[in-house]
Amino acid sequence: MSGIALFRRAGEHGTAPAIQSKGVTYSYEMLVDASARVASALLGGEDDLREARIAFLIPGSFEYVAVQWGVWRGGGIAVPLSVSAKEPELEHVLADAEIKVALVTQALRHRLEGLARRLGFELLLADEVLSTARDGTISLPTLGPARRAMMLYTSGTTSKPKGVVTTHANIEAQIKALVEAWGWRADDRIPLFLPLHHIHGIVNVLSCALWSGARVEAFESFDMDRILARVEEQAYTVFMAVPTIYVKLIRAFEEAGSEERERWAEGFRAMRLMISGSAALPAATHETWTRLTGQRLLERYGMTEIGMGLSNPLHGERRPGAVGQPLPGVELRLVSEGGEVIHAEGEPGEIQIRGPSVFEEYWNLPDVTEAAFTEGWFRTGDMAVLEDRYYRILGRLSVDIIKSGGYKVSALEIEDTLRAHPSIREVAVVGVEDEVWGEAVAAAVVSVEGEHIDLAGLRAWASDRLSTYKIPKRLAVVDDFPRNAMGKVMKPAIKSMFMDG
Repeated sequence: MSGIALFRRAGEHGTAPAIQSKGVTYSYEMLVDASARVASALLGGEDDLREARIAFLIPGSFEYVAVQWGVWRGGGIAVPLSVSAKEPELEHVLADAEIKVALVTQALRHRLEGLARRLGFELLLADEVLSTARDGTISLPTLGPARRAMMLYTSGTTSKPKGVVTTHANIEAQIKALVEAWGWRADDRIPLFLPLHHIHGIVNVLSCALWSGARVEAFESFDMDRILARVEEQAYTVFMAVPTIYVKLIRAFEEAGSEERERWAEGFRAMRLMISGSAALPAATHETWTRLTGQRLLERYGMTEIGMGLSNPLHGERRPGAVGQPLPGVELRLVSEGGEVIHAEGEPGEIQIRGPSVFEEYWNLPDVTEAAFTEGWFRTGDMAVLEDRYYRILGRLSVDIIKSGGYKVSALEIEDTLRAHPSIREVAVVGVEDEVWGEAVAAAVVSVEGEHIDLAGLRAWASDRLSTYKIPKRLAVVDDFPRNAMGKVMKPAIKSMFMDG
């Protein structure tokens, strides 16, 4: 078995159930065997993938985990693709990561066939790879923790997403911190319906559960009816979701009959832990959920580059609107705009993080990587304040990052896409406070003279070019934008315009 602890532990869990997927339960032993077959197929007779970037477009399932682990066990870098991404978004990731091989399910094959021809990478069917017998003569490489393991694409302050590279050591540190802080155990059972090109689903749910010998029930997407039915059956002990999902669940409670509400509430009450993350949870949502289910949601803070950094306690006060204290192994400091470290409570500053969970680099962006650190501390770009021992997030240093429905979205990327609309002359995108989405994507546009733009038409046009969560939910057509003396658009003023109606 590999030198990576995650795989060694999986071998120790043996015949215990690991993944429940499409009505079939797969053991840890079966997962280890399937991932070895994937690794063997990818190696193709070579002794090591040598950190080749291997992409895969696979919904949440046993197949997803087997492929991800197979890439890792072969010595490659896993590059999971978003199943909701549009072709231009997929093309950017595939080209930027210099993908030579990608795996896809038969159902999603059409999404990558044209890109494979255009970009020149080999396309493999995951279904066929998993059904191929492993060549017993091929041995898998022994991996060290310093090996690069994964590349997740996240939006930054540039117009295109950046590849965040983490090592096996980074991932292991992220897992260990959460297993300790959240009390993961072998008898835990958790649903997995979060996107699997984000750290929330990959590390917080999937990797922590499999490290612990727990059972994961994988869904290809959030299917509220099926999940509520399983909650009613008390199938889960742990539940993790983004605020938008909790808002949808609250609405389901409000629309259901009293007997159905009580059955759901009983199922949620029976869980030992419920967590909300990836976006700020409105205090009203937090309190409503407690009233409906008796559960005090645990809020935490993290990002792709650091894993999870802070968390409310498993045992102790879970304070609405706060993200708690640093997790085990995480060093945190607040720094003022002037660069001074803040020691007093009540003074806001930028969160800076240091520790073994922090990522290795931005792919092929050495200058951007260097600029992201100061004295060994990663600059998160998030502002926070310490209040009575608990940290509270105040927002982004940059208005160009929008947190909507658990996704972190680049306003600049959306602007770049919308500028291609034939009726748009100029565009500025901001995030505005929204009860359901946390922040809603809002676009202010200056139209081409004589052209008409409405929200429905813009959303329809964008649906083939942007993921659903990136499409503007609000639109303002203006004659011109507020600008500073240098002619730069003043986005805070545009944001205020939307907030003021």
